[in-house]
Amino acid sequence: MLRIMRKLSVNALKSSSLCNECVYFRKTKMRVISVTQQNCSLRNYSSPPGDVKSLRSVINPHISRIRNIGIMAHIDAGKTTTTERMLYYSGYIRTLGDVDDGDTVTDFMVQERERGITIQSAAVTFDWKDYRINLIDTPGHVDFTVEVERCLRVLDGAVAVFDASAGVEAQTLTVWRQADKHQIPRICFLNKMDKNRASFTYAVESIKQKLKTKPLLLQLPVGEGKTFRGLVDLVTKEQIIWKPTSDLDDGKNFEQKLLLETDDPTLFQEVQDARNTLIEQLRSALRRVTLAQKAVPVLCGSALKNKGVQPLLDAITMYLPAPDERSYEFLQWYKDDLCALAFKVLHDKCRGPLVFVRVYSGSLKPQSAVYNINKSCTERMSRLLLPFADQQIEIPSLMPGNIALTVGLKQSATGDTIVSSKASAVAAARRAGRDAGREERSTSDVESLLLAGVEIPDPVFFCTIEPPSMAKQQDLDNALSCLQREDPSLKVKLDPDTGQTILCGMGELHIEIIHDRIKREYGIETYLGPLQIAYRETILNAAQATDILDKTVGDKRHFVTAELELRPRLGERAATKPVIEYAASVIEELPKELQGAIDNGIMNSCIQGPLLGFPVQDIDVTVKSLTVHPDTSHTMVSACVSRCMQKALKKAGIQILEPLMNLEITVSEDHLSAALADLAQRRGSIQEIQSRQENRVVVAAVPLAEMMGYSTVLRSLTSGSATFTLELASYQALSSQEQSALLQRRMGLE
Repeated sequence: MLRIMRKLSVNALKSSSLCNECVYFRKTKMRVISVTQQNCSLRNYSSPPGDVKSLRSVINPHISRIRNIGIMAHIDAGKTTTTERMLYYSGYIRTLGDVDDGDTVTDFMVQERERGITIQSAAVTFDWKDYRINLIDTPGHVDFTVEVERCLRVLDGAVAVFDASAGVEAQTLTVWRQADKHQIPRICFLNKMDKNRASFTYAVESIKQKLKTKPLLLQLPVGEGKTFRGLVDLVTKEQIIWKPTSDLDDGKNFEQKLLLETDDPTLFQEVQDARNTLIEQLRSALRRVTLAQKAVPVLCGSALKNKGVQPLLDAITMYLPAPDERSYEFLQWYKDDLCALAFKVLHDKCRGPLVFVRVYSGSLKPQSAVYNINKSCTERMSRLLLPFADQQIEIPSLMPGNIALTVGLKQSATGDTIVSSKASAVAAARRAGRDAGREERSTSDVESLLLAGVEIPDPVFFCTIEPPSMAKQQDLDNALSCLQREDPSLKVKLDPDTGQTILCGMGELHIEIIHDRIKREYGIETYLGPLQIAYRETILNAAQATDILDKTVGDKRHFVTAELELRPRLGERAATKPVIEYAASVIEELPKELQGAIDNGIMNSCIQGPLLGFPVQDIDVTVKSLTVHPDTSHTMVSACVSRCMQKALKKAGIQILEPLMNLEITVSEDHLSAALADLAQRRGSIQEIQSRQENRVVVAAVPLAEMMGYSTVLRSLTSGSATFTLELASYQALSSQEQSALLQRRMGLE
């Protein structure tokens, strides 16, 4: 019997507006999760996907037929629109949604539909020509870069979408570097070929020059801008011309035939010239160079005008890798045992946390216990769900190469490695140790079993957040705890002096979205304090300090003496966390179990600097000497070392560091001078001015403190025609005058 969140009787089910897809799942005794009459009628699901007998192969297709891909791009390049068309042509939806109308499948959050942007990644699973495609639509806004990062971590391939009138933009570079880091094969889709000033040649050249990669042209457009009507496949020499049959053309009506010289002599010659450079690298060779990341296939189209998406889907299956074509060293240690990575968490009001997992080896089944290596705990998973954006269906198992949602994992979070049992982890650690030439299992072997997690950048903004009353404080704490588990880039801490809750985020939009979600999803009206910059502190000079702790607790005497030396860490050797070294004499006499206590004392003292309470970075710490009484607890050792660190930091002199941002402004020639003059007043440093079609692209470095409210100012200066992106570059030292002014402002606020 089909379970639907809104309970319907069998008769009501037959007479309701539920679509055939839902009735199909009822007949197959599948369980549809979070499907209501209203949601289903809005989605317009496709007709039943085939014979019930093939259901097992549909749920777990052969690994060679699986494609785990992501859609990535600069904001407003058309990622979500492209995804929507893929779902339409694959038969997953019956009508096309539109970002502007707020009815797309993957942008289902209220905040996404209101703003017309993607905020959190959404996963959808669909079939295309006997291939299973697990697709993740990722955000393009820089505030949500972590969403892209953690999704790319579990994907085998990606589609990079470009605005054909703009080519490579600022955030394109960011997501491209992220894909490089995870060694993900890519194909490029030049979208918006119907847009005014669209240029296939310009976009391809920008890929070559800015991304430092070799584009392999698989298609040429037939027309550009308003004249764009189709494309030519350079491999088959076929032209595909879309022919609208009505004002509501859905892109399904097109003509596909061999291009002849009599059709268009000029186009024919262009195709011949382009094909001659491609002829030695046809499909098998194209696949090899794509998987080796030596080149990227380039396709084109207009997702909004329903052109070019079907060939893109074909290219995904032909040129991007299956899970078993990716090389993962850790798989040899697990053999056929379960190895999976938790890469995203969502919270459901009824079912609690839903954890996205990617299975690399072994299999997952409902009602089974799994072991989390990171948390060193065993959890029981109750159900497995196949994701369809904000809706899911329950499945009986999950095989290698697949992505799904799990229900019941209370401790697992982003970046955690999931295995079948602790014994499985120990066995894998032994194999890893033998491969490394060590017969005995060590801590480093266990650590080597952890799949690479996600690098979370430090927040650059913070503000206080308060509930409407003290009675709501616990509810707010619970909401923030859930949101932190969903979003690792969100940091929450307690101010030790005022007792206020501090919200730290990646940007103004990020904090605004969190504030809005607390109100809508958790029903709490919160108050935000003024948005402030997350500065850092470092030291100016080298310094030494000693400290003695002598304390008797009960019948035990705790006695520690410590001597530390601090030095500034400069240049390319800069590090956000203190780099700790031990003098040779200390290492010789230091018990291994004490090293963790010493490191904790040093790290804890750097969380809040002595000047303004910001984290301390870019320092080297040397433990010169350490004396510890045999009965002394590790807590007392940490306390003594921490106190010694604080003394040394005050002696060394403190320098405030401010976040420096990479700024890229796209502006017309008419408004260029006004934008440059405004930047000069913001302590901006112009690095380059590029040409992009009829516009100019200003690349600059600007302190974040000078960019508060910049979007409003730029809109006013350019009559709303300019756009900009900001990304954290580094931290730079404030001048003595700026540091004094900052100290005075902070003292005034307090």
